[in-house]
Amino acid sequence: MCCSDAILKYLTTKYDVPEHWYPRQPERRARVDEYTAWHHTNTRPHAAKVFILEVWTRLNRALSDLDDTLDKLESMFLRRQPFLCGDDITVADLLATCELTQPLGGGRDVLKERPQLQRWRSRVQSAVGEAFDEAHSVLYHLVKIKFGNRFVELLLRLHSVEQLPPLHPDR
Repeated sequence: MCCSDAILKYLTTKYDVPEHWYPRQPERRARVDEYTAWHHTNTRPHAAKVFILEVWTRLNRALSDLDDTLDKLESMFLRRQPFLCGDDITVADLLATCELTQPLGGGRDVLKERPQLQRWRSRVQSAVGEAFDEAHSVLYHLVKIKFGNRFVELLLRLHSVEQLPPLHPDR
């Protein structure tokens, strides 16, 4: 399998993980599937474009596209619920949060002016725990190399941690 959402769905189906990650109930699962299908033509390409283009070109169009996507995340998926697909965290939240964290590698917090999405990101981070920062440790260290300690201090405050998680090159 080559697609992250297919891999996540396979793993949650194969192994005994809490049901909230990929619900068995058809209606709830359909909400997760709806987001993961939408993710590939909205959150992923627009957040990735900001991440990729940050280094090479002006970002006005990419940021505009991402801004439209963030508006839709707020109005369509987080309108009346704490997570993208309901009251519990799912793989949809993991997919979106990872994409929206990547632009930090270019020094841009795309959720800076979006309190609703910041609260959602905090809920995702709380639900995932230390694994969230471990999964992003390479990105955090890239930011530290590129921007130095001043930006790292901001990043640490953003994620409410005291230090960056260690890199694990043997993994």
